[in-house]
Amino acid sequence: MSARPEPFVTVEQYLALDRESEEKHEYLSGQVYAMAGGTPEHNAIGANLIAEFIRQLKGRLCMTYSSDQRVRGAETGLYTYPDVTVVCGEPTFEGDTLLNPTLVVEVPSPSSEGYDRGEKFAHYRRLEALREVVFVAQDRVRVERYVRQGARWILESEGDGRDVVLPLEAIGCELSLAEVYDKISL
Repeated sequence: MSARPEPFVTVEQYLALDRESEEKHEYLSGQVYAMAGGTPEHNAIGANLIAEFIRQLKGRLCMTYSSDQRVRGAETGLYTYPDVTVVCGEPTFEGDTLLNPTLVVEVPSPSSEGYDRGEKFAHYRRLEALREVVFVAQDRVRVERYVRQGARWILESEGDGRDVVLPLEAIGCELSLAEVYDKISL
């Protein structure tokens, strides 16, 4: 994420810019950050995740969103675009911005990994509705699943290898790494 030259941007200015731009931007504390595009592996992993969630959630009151869905952390003011977002129950929007994700998945790149696992994850942990955060590697077959337990977040499960299947309790699904990494050679 790289800072734009504006010294301070209001939320309204950010939303107007972001809605008109062909690029996606994150916003925090008056600063706008351009988001980098994804690699072919990143995009394929995201598509596989979405396909799996849509298949498993069919007929249930859950909705899967791609990386084009903006999410706002009301508690911290971060506006961001998770790689995949799932909402179970009624989604709550402020305009076109989702406020109540149940689960978010990030597929960090080498350049964004520190931010995604650090500051961004700290913002996610403060989202009241959020129950699980999953990090999926794009350079090797690996996944980590963090869950909310009361006021704490813990690393509940992790795995390496295509034979790993992780439960996603917040949305009642299983995450098969064979499906996540289908047709991806690493």
